[in-house]
Amino acid sequence: MLCPLPYLFKIPLKMFAGKFNASVQLDLRPLRKNQSAVESGLSLASDPAGIVDFLDMINNLKEDSGRGYYMQMVIGTPGQTLDILVDTGSSNFAVAAAAHPYITHYYNRALSSTYQSSSRGVAVKYTQGEWEGELGTDRIAIPQGPSGTITINIAAILTSEGFFLPGINWQGILGFAYPLLARPDPSVEPFFNSVVRQTGIPDVFSLQMCGAGVSASTTADPAGGSLIMGGVEPTLYQGSVWYTPVLEEWYYQVEVLKLEVGTQNLNLDCKEYNSDKAIVDSGTTLLRLPGNVFSAVVEAIMQTSLIEDFSAGFFDGTKLACWMKGETPWRLFPKISIYLRATNTSQSFRITILPQLYVQPVTDIDGTLDCFRFGISPSANGLVIGATVMEGFYVIFDRAQKRVGFAVSTCAENGGVPFAEIAGPFLAEGVASDCTSGVPLREPVMWVIAYALMGICALVLIVLLILLILPCRRHREGEITDESSLVRHRIK
Repeated sequence: MLCPLPYLFKIPLKMFAGKFNASVQLDLRPLRKNQSAVESGLSLASDPAGIVDFLDMINNLKEDSGRGYYMQMVIGTPGQTLDILVDTGSSNFAVAAAAHPYITHYYNRALSSTYQSSSRGVAVKYTQGEWEGELGTDRIAIPQGPSGTITINIAAILTSEGFFLPGINWQGILGFAYPLLARPDPSVEPFFNSVVRQTGIPDVFSLQMCGAGVSASTTADPAGGSLIMGGVEPTLYQGSVWYTPVLEEWYYQVEVLKLEVGTQNLNLDCKEYNSDKAIVDSGTTLLRLPGNVFSAVVEAIMQTSLIEDFSAGFFDGTKLACWMKGETPWRLFPKISIYLRATNTSQSFRITILPQLYVQPVTDIDGTLDCFRFGISPSANGLVIGATVMEGFYVIFDRAQKRVGFAVSTCAENGGVPFAEIAGPFLAEGVASDCTSGVPLREPVMWVIAYALMGICALVLIVLLILLILPCRRHREGEITDESSLVRHRIK
């Protein structure tokens, strides 16, 4: 029997605010033992010192209509409550410190008796948006996080462009990456480094993001999620945890070995997947792929999909695809699998996302059409495993053992059927032993090279100035004068 083809409407992509309550989907059963987590040596359920209770951290995140996940923080003395975006792709903790038309309130440094300015400027650019401000320190507390208050570096955002967006529900960003990404330099200790140092909790945090399959225009409560600081909460995932090494401690850089669309291997050189870098980043909404990889994925989807003559506008993000209400398109699209190198480097494992994760509901039209966007986009800055993928998994950032773990999330499912799968081990035969060789130098290394070159140029300029000045002062016979100077003749 032939399946009816969907209706396709060419309309501009537009995001609508929405809410969803994911708390009913979270499994809050009494704590169970999980052998794979126990063997890893990570802290489970609670910390014996009483600093953290992971169950208290469950559902401490809210989704902002497809624009990331945020949590509540209390800053300063007396405390000022703000909602802060959680971002594993940057390292600065930055909050609005001045009025802005798109935010409802901001951090007023003058009202905090514990704020201390460092009198240092700071500026950060992201894939989308940028801001400038001033560095300082203050005390913070997290209502659903580690107990007590800690003193951390804070960037007070004074001006910004394209960073705060219309209708957003957060007033700052909390970077969880490594010090090498901190601005203006790595001496600015990132938030989580400060938490670990001052509280003594394990250097591990984990994320569950529960927005999979939820329309941005729904009028229910916002989707939730959980940020577990200090270890792993076993009620938030099912099955085994698979780990991949962190290659470089700046972003959470990992090594991708291959991609499959359905059962079709893209058969690209593995270096293409890691072009520039491959990272795990909660602050990126989509799965972003290097240009050649993106084109290959789109071509493979079009070949394997049951849809005929599909508009390219859907894949480049300029159009929404709409179906009659109640007709879900997911059965028409293939699964997508990403193979990551395992901690046993001769092996790999596979994380698979179902179409429910990358064909994303956005809005309805007149109550008769459901419209969807493509949750994958091309990238000029490497492969980014963003929310499109992360929403299907419980992701463990085990910094202590320099690895990132994936397990199927308990909240990414419908009717007991998960939207994600994980399998392994597979032999990494036929794959280069290093899929990242030839990747351009990472940014901090390039800084060092740039500064070194600037120093050399400065020395050369000083020498040139000396050569230009000395002849003017000395005109004795037999000495080089400005009239016969090699420098003079070369700069005519």
